[in-house]
Amino acid sequence: MKQFSTIVNTVLACTLIFILLNVYLPVNVHAAPLLPNADRATCNASRSIQVSGVAVVNVVPDRALIKLGVQSNGRYAQDAEAENSATIRKVSKALTFLGIEPKDIVTDWYTIQPLYEDYDSLDIKGYRIYNTIEITMRDVSKTNKAIIAAFEAGANQVVDVQFYTSDLRKYRDQAREMAMKAAKEKADALAETAGSGVNCVLSINENTRSSFYDGGWWWYGYYSSGSNQNLMAQNVVQNVSPAEGESSTLDDGPLSAGQISIRAEINASFGLK
Repeated sequence: MKQFSTIVNTVLACTLIFILLNVYLPVNVHAAPLLPNADRATCNASRSIQVSGVAVVNVVPDRALIKLGVQSNGRYAQDAEAENSATIRKVSKALTFLGIEPKDIVTDWYTIQPLYEDYDSLDIKGYRIYNTIEITMRDVSKTNKAIIAAFEAGANQVVDVQFYTSDLRKYRDQAREMAMKAAKEKADALAETAGSGVNCVLSINENTRSSFYDGGWWWYGYYSSGSNQNLMAQNVVQNVSPAEGESSTLDDGPLSAGQISIRAEINASFGLK
């Protein structure tokens, strides 16, 4: 009799567990998706506002990239090559004397071409070599001195001079954050004026075009956009002071480092309440 009672209790327990599994759990499983649907219902994409946010971070550059050319002519190719190589060695020596490390002096472009008697002639009267060296200046205050020293050693062309920051990623992230904040503040202000409010973010797009402002022009890559921009038209402008120990001025010479501007632009869409 005791054994029969145990069997009955076991059957009842199994039956109870089966009922719980088939009654309660399916309800919970089907109820879970209702929460996201409810959230989505409060964010109506048909009622939205589109805004943009732009931020500019002005930074004193801590790096300079100088491209100098050495042009050599000779009656024969080997003569032009010998003269060019000797001049390059003198230029490199003069730059290292200023404290520039050899690893920061590299050949950027090298070409040799024949010189003809005239435009329509095939008679070669000599050869010309163009050799461009690229110098990374980790002390921007010596930029003018480096150019002067290179020319005194035999360089005869200034191909390009660019100033930049070694902390580009940090300042670009900072500008991006400021631009997003500006976009959100603009959306809040416009929605409030219209008697509504911002509820959720529907989309975010970043303008990834690389550019910087040098105080008078916007530059894209190595080329000027050709249009003067007014920084007061931006949402946010922030000036970053040079770090302690960094020089913000160049030595006496024709170049001025000034500030470079790192720009971020965000286009965002917000749902309205």
